[in-house]
Amino acid sequence: MRNRPFGRTGFTVSEIGFGAWQIGGSWGDVPEQEGVAALNAALDAGMTFVDTADVYGDGRSETIVAQVLAQRGGERPMVATKAGRRLSPHVADGYTKENLSGFVDRSLRNLRVETLDLVQLHCPPTEVYYRPEVFAALDDLVAAGKIRHYGVSVEKVEEGLKAIEYPGVVSVQIIYNLFRQRPADLFLKEARRRNVAVIARVPLASGLLSGKITAATAFAKDDHRAFNRHGEAFDVGETFAGVPFEVGLAAVEEVRRLVPVGTSMAAFALKWILAEEAVTVVIPGARNAEQARANAAAADEAALTTDALGAAREIYDRLIAPHVHHRW
Repeated sequence: MRNRPFGRTGFTVSEIGFGAWQIGGSWGDVPEQEGVAALNAALDAGMTFVDTADVYGDGRSETIVAQVLAQRGGERPMVATKAGRRLSPHVADGYTKENLSGFVDRSLRNLRVETLDLVQLHCPPTEVYYRPEVFAALDDLVAAGKIRHYGVSVEKVEEGLKAIEYPGVVSVQIIYNLFRQRPADLFLKEARRRNVAVIARVPLASGLLSGKITAATAFAKDDHRAFNRHGEAFDVGETFAGVPFEVGLAAVEEVRRLVPVGTSMAAFALKWILAEEAVTVVIPGARNAEQARANAAAADEAALTTDALGAAREIYDRLIAPHVHHRW
């Protein structure tokens, strides 16, 4: 597993990390023992970055992470969590010092640590990025020793560009994959210039880019791929990367022709992301140990050729961009 520096934090992390949303909730039934096995497999494979959030299963994901790390002992991976989405209603005015401190205290208990490695604002309303007092509150939490570093998880490129104007923001988590290529136009260059770590989420477009989903695939009622296709519960860009399902399936078949023999489409999609040097870590999720090991193995695949990268961009421009490029 190759490693990359995590911006200016002093951390170095594996270029493929573990996205812990699936072991929390909103992906159908993932038994706790399967989640534990998935995380253990990821760590055994050399992953040293774990991304979770306080709302994944209402704390379930954080507690599973804590359980596994306590049982394993030894050197810990970098663990990133998120705060803000517990607000109800989820509005900019809720991002107060008091509320953020309460969220952080809860995550400290869930993760069984005295200091959180990284806390990310969890896709707050755009207005939050224009409120310096929110970032001042995070500075205070650093000064208090409750968090080492803070960053943001964003929906839009514009939010990421605004966030990195704040000197305390060390990382930005953003959707970047074969079906969401806009960050490469400007944001990734600017993040690299400022030495800001970039966490690429939704790398497989909610499984579309695994190549295993078909028009006949049935999703459980509590799987966001069933209940959030039109943004009913949260931003629609989090589900299938915002690409209409049928459009995504058609594009997948064209991408499939670019995948070398012996390479999975998921590995191809992850290597496409990692071809961008500005990306620090990509965080595919995993429901079980087999998926976690497959994600880690993608690091060993050969780099994509220039021809493959160009062909992937052409597919995006022709089929996908009209649906997503202007929105996020």
